[in-house]
Amino acid sequence: MAEYLTRGRYFVQQIQAPQTWEELRTVLYSKHLKPLVIYLVEDTHHPAVVNALLALKWHFATVAADDDRGVGRARGLACELVAWRFVTHLTEPDAIDFLCYELPAVSKDGNAQTSNGLDGTEEALPVPETTPLLDGGRAEPDQSFADEDEETTSPDEATSFATFFAGLNALEIAAVADAKKFLCQKSIQRVVDGIWKGDITFWETFGQHSVKQAKVYNERRSDPFCRLRVPLYSKVFEVMFFAAFLAFYYIVLEQKSAHTVTGAEIMLYIWFASFAYNEAVEFWDAGIAFYAIDFWSLWDLGIIATGVAFLVVRIVGMAKNDHELSDIAFDILSVEALFLVPRICSLLSLVPYFGTLIPCLKEMTKDFIKFLSLVAILYVGFDTTFVFLARGTMSAGKINWILIQVFFGSSYLGFGIAEEISPLLGPPLMFVFVCLTNFLLLSTLISLLSNSLTKVIEHAREEYLSVYAIFVLEASTSNRLTYFIPPLNLLPVLLRPLRLVMSAEKLRTLRIVLLKATHWPFVGLILAWERARLYWNQGRKVRPSFGLSKRGPYATRKARRDLSGMSFQQPLLATAPLQPPLDEQAHADRSCSDIPTKQLTAAPETVEALESAVHELRAQVKALASILASEKSKGQPTQ
Repeated sequence: MAEYLTRGRYFVQQIQAPQTWEELRTVLYSKHLKPLVIYLVEDTHHPAVVNALLALKWHFATVAADDDRGVGRARGLACELVAWRFVTHLTEPDAIDFLCYELPAVSKDGNAQTSNGLDGTEEALPVPETTPLLDGGRAEPDQSFADEDEETTSPDEATSFATFFAGLNALEIAAVADAKKFLCQKSIQRVVDGIWKGDITFWETFGQHSVKQAKVYNERRSDPFCRLRVPLYSKVFEVMFFAAFLAFYYIVLEQKSAHTVTGAEIMLYIWFASFAYNEAVEFWDAGIAFYAIDFWSLWDLGIIATGVAFLVVRIVGMAKNDHELSDIAFDILSVEALFLVPRICSLLSLVPYFGTLIPCLKEMTKDFIKFLSLVAILYVGFDTTFVFLARGTMSAGKINWILIQVFFGSSYLGFGIAEEISPLLGPPLMFVFVCLTNFLLLSTLISLLSNSLTKVIEHAREEYLSVYAIFVLEASTSNRLTYFIPPLNLLPVLLRPLRLVMSAEKLRTLRIVLLKATHWPFVGLILAWERARLYWNQGRKVRPSFGLSKRGPYATRKARRDLSGMSFQQPLLATAPLQPPLDEQAHADRSCSDIPTKQLTAAPETVEALESAVHELRAQVKALASILASEKSKGQPTQ
């Protein structure tokens, strides 16, 4: 079965018809998918199990574009369901390890590579299982993703499939694969909440040999400077950065010094440079696959593009002492507000209402762009006709501008000049154009956008939690030990020339010293806030508000001692090879409670299934009791 999972054959064999999420969860799960979940929980020790399942979901969703029946989508949902059910059978520490395990890079010879956390250095890491879940080295006949036709996966395709998700953990792969059903589950959201609020940290020490690994936060063992990597705090500092950015922006536009560079303009350039450099670092660390799904990445690129255009025109204008070019530069800078003002409000994505509107806007924008192709075809046809009819009386530019005004509702302008365009054909053609644009096309567009809005609103919770997960993961994907908060991130750039004369270890130590010397006020603010919050919660006798119970900086020391004593359910990096595939029919008749060697914990999501099983068992017991009572009454002698 592990080989089937590796190549996707198991889902291809079990899912042969289109199914919805509810049908998979209630009807098909016990017979077709539960044996796989039991096998994964009982006999699989590979840390990339969840990564592989979600990567398969992405592949099935990709090939579903050519599937008219919707079978590919159903198989993708089945992958999400199996991944979710697998996580619900893990203890909390194991769930954190599986969900936060990053896939190593795959070299050309098929060996896995993993970063050791030393800012760019890598070392070879042998794959711990004989049957890797995401194999990029071997090439063999593959029928995993075929529907009816057989196909063969070439070595390049297999390697591409493995390297596409290299460096991403299971949560990031779920975001890239658009696995919203998986991300919206409570067991997954608890981990996301823990990452957001600092209960789960990826860095525990802050030294030269520190390694990135997801762990539950322990105040006594963790370095205080590691709190800078908590997404909640980094986003707060990001908002402060954008607030200062916006302040310098308004000051520069208000002063508008054409021939001199003011202090505010110099500060604006520094903020531009630090923002652009930070965005480049985030793109490099996250990768194009994860970077592209972030809604705010488009706004960040808009800020950078507008800033570069302003800087180029500004330099040319000052070099030539051209007042007109300087005015154009400030006009370009005025456009920056279109991107900068919404970007500073990006924290509103955490509010469910606004977090739901963001995917709505994305879907409506896609449909609007598609609809514009039809509008452009009709517009070009009428524009060409009117331009040639009005040849000699009106210019082409005037005709274009009038038609644009008519399209946006000023129909009286079109009827006013219709006879000037052509006494014979002008009025009837203008009447047809007004009817098409003001009634048919606009009504169709409104209906189309309304349908897009309705589709997203129907799954509002999934959409919001997906946006929330991406927002959190975007702030925690960096593999760099030393992360400088903008605009202080420009300071390490000054140290780059030292690479020519200093070793990598000494340079890394210097970066750590520089970060501690410049960021201690931020760490002090974070620690003061956590202490104040802890004191406030203890005074009110309320439980911690973090996603994981008894976790994080606000948990008591006793709770952290209890947590540190918890044992893992199973080893994460077992080097033993996979056992032979278990008999599927035997597993189909077994429940997770039948597993003798493991004490499985039921997550809240499994309560519903357990309750239904209990009700069935009660009904069977009652039926058996009635049968025994009737037999007993028949056997008694009559007096």
